[in-house]
Amino acid sequence: MRKLFVTALSIIMLASLILSGCATPTAETIIQTVEVEKKVVETQLVKETQVVKETQIVKETQIVEATAMPIVETFPRNETLYVSGAAWGPASTWNPFQPGSLANTTGTIGFVYEFLFAYDPMTGQMTSWLADSGTWTNDTTFDVTLREGLTWSDGQPLTAEDVKFTFELGQKYAALWFAPVWNYLTGVTVVDDTHLTFAFADPLYQEWENNLYNIPIVPQHLWEGRSEEEITSGANEQPVGSGAYLYMSNAEDRNIWMRNETWWGISVFGKPAPKYIVDIRTSSNNVALGMVIKGELDLSNNFLPGVAELANKGYVNTYFAQPPYMLSANTAVLFLNTTKKPMDDAAFRRALAFAIDVPSIVNVAYAQLVKAASPTGLLPSLSKFDNQDVLASLGYNFDTEKAKQMLADAGYVDVDADGFVEAPDGSKIELQVTCPNGWSDWMAAIDIIATSSQAAGINIQAATPDYGAWNTELQGGTFDMTLNNWASMSNTPWTLYNLLFRHPIQEQMQSGNFGRYDNQEMFDLVDALAKVQMTDEAGMMDACSKIQELMLTDMPMIPLWYNGLWSQYSSSTWTNWPSENSTNPTLPTTWSGYWQLGGLMTLINLKLVTP
Repeated sequence: MRKLFVTALSIIMLASLILSGCATPTAETIIQTVEVEKKVVETQLVKETQVVKETQIVKETQIVEATAMPIVETFPRNETLYVSGAAWGPASTWNPFQPGSLANTTGTIGFVYEFLFAYDPMTGQMTSWLADSGTWTNDTTFDVTLREGLTWSDGQPLTAEDVKFTFELGQKYAALWFAPVWNYLTGVTVVDDTHLTFAFADPLYQEWENNLYNIPIVPQHLWEGRSEEEITSGANEQPVGSGAYLYMSNAEDRNIWMRNETWWGISVFGKPAPKYIVDIRTSSNNVALGMVIKGELDLSNNFLPGVAELANKGYVNTYFAQPPYMLSANTAVLFLNTTKKPMDDAAFRRALAFAIDVPSIVNVAYAQLVKAASPTGLLPSLSKFDNQDVLASLGYNFDTEKAKQMLADAGYVDVDADGFVEAPDGSKIELQVTCPNGWSDWMAAIDIIATSSQAAGINIQAATPDYGAWNTELQGGTFDMTLNNWASMSNTPWTLYNLLFRHPIQEQMQSGNFGRYDNQEMFDLVDALAKVQMTDEAGMMDACSKIQELMLTDMPMIPLWYNGLWSQYSSSTWTNWPSENSTNPTLPTTWSGYWQLGGLMTLINLKLVTP
C-alpha cells in the first residue's frame, strides 16, 4: 500500500498546462532544492511519515526552493512521463537483490534488470521475456531457452552463462532472498549460449515458477568480481542491465530514467512511448492530486482520499469508472496473536471475524475505493481457487448479533455489566488493535474494528504507535492484533498461504505468520501445495481447499479488504491508459516489483496526445 503522509509548510501555486494547438510542447526546466527529514521504512509497498519544508511553484516550468543541493534537468514535455507514488524517500540503492529496499528506485527491477519471464495477473498467464520458453521435460528437470540476440546495455551479449551465474549466487550467498531455492535445486547446466537446464530433487513447483518472474538476471562480466557484501548489500550505484530504460540521475525528490534505444525488446514488444520517466516524490497527497488535475503529473500511484468524486466529475481517470475505481493489489489481513489469551481460542477468533464492520471500512474509511476481501484472503485474480462450499459453510460476514451469540456459546459473558465480556475463566479482556501512526486510512480502519468489536462486547481499543515500535511488536510477536498487507499479487495461491502460515516459528517472524499460529497440520498442507505442479489446477484446488477449511475453522488471522492498486492519471499529455474497457488491459502502476506484472507494457501502450 502506497501513501505519503506529510507534515509540511508549503505554498503551492498551480498554473494550467496549456497544450499548444499547432506546436510541440516546450521543454520544461526543473530547478529543485529540497530539505527532507525522513523516517525510512524497509518493507513491501507500505507507508511512510516524512517532514518536508518547501516553497513550490508549479507551472510549465517548475521551481522548487528550499535549502539542499539544486539540480537542473530539461526534458521535452512530449517525450516525458511524470509519475509519483512509488518512492517514500531519497534513492539509496540500485541493487536488484534488495527488493524490499527498491521502492525509492522503482524500476531497478523491471526497467534495468529483467527476468526470465513476466506474469500477467489480468490473464493469469506467464509471458516469455528473456526466456523464449521454459519446459519441464520430466518431474525434476526444467529446460530454459533464451531469446536470440539478448544484450546488456553496455553492448555485451546476455547468455545462458549470465543466467547460471545469477542463480548460483543464491547457492553461494545465503543472505540473498532466493537462496532457499537451493534446498531443492541441485544444479544448473549450460548447454550453449541460449540453452540451460535446471536439475531438482523434490522440487517446489509453485515457488520455482514464482521465482521465474522475480529473480533478476545480472551480468556475470560485471558482478563476478564483486565481494559478498557488494552483492548482497551494496548500492550498485551505476546499474547496467538489459532492460527498456537506463538509470539517468536522481535528486532528493526524484529519479530520472531514459529509454534504452538499443533495448532488445523493441522488436518483440514495441518501444516504450516516453523517452524519459521522471519519478517524483511529492510533498503531500494534495500536491500530487493537484499536479494530476493540472496535467503536470501523468500518473499518481499515491493513495489520494477523495479521488472518487474527482473521477466521477472527470477531473482524473481511474481503472474502473465506478467503485471500487481501483484494481485490487493486496489483501489487508488482521493478524491475531495466537500466543496471547483470548486470541489463542479459535472460538473467540471466529466470533471476532463476525464482529468487525468491514462494510464501514469499505464505504466510510475508504469511500468505496476498496473491496471487501474473500475470507480465503486470495485476490480476485486467484479467485478460481476459492472453494465455494468451504466459504458457504465457514465464511464470515459482519453480524453483531451473531458475534454476541458465538461469544456466549464459547463462555464469554459480561460478568460485571460493564458492556464487555470476560473470558470463560472470569478474567478481564482488554485488547489493542494497532497500525502505525500517520497511516490515516488504516487508522480509520482500526477505529472501525475497535468500535464494531465493542458493540459486540469485545473490549478492543485502537492504538497507533510510531512505525518503529509497531514493526518491533509485529516481528517480535508482542502485539494483540494488527494489520498487515504483504499478501500481494502472485501467479500462485501458495505465496499468500506461505506468508500467512510461515514456518517454522522463530524468535523474530520477519516474513509472515506474525500471529505465530503454530499448527503442523497447516504447515504440512502449505508445503504440499508448494509441490503441486502449476499445470495441475485440480491438484492446486484440492490443496487450497484443505488449507481454506482449516484456516476458516481456526481463524488465526482475518482477511478484511483488498487494498487498491492506487492509480489516477491525466490524459492531457499521454493517453491510452489501461481501463476496464481496454482490449488487453495492463497494470497502471509504478510500484517496484510490478513492472514485470504489466507495468512496463502500460508504458509501451501509451500514446502521445496529438494537438
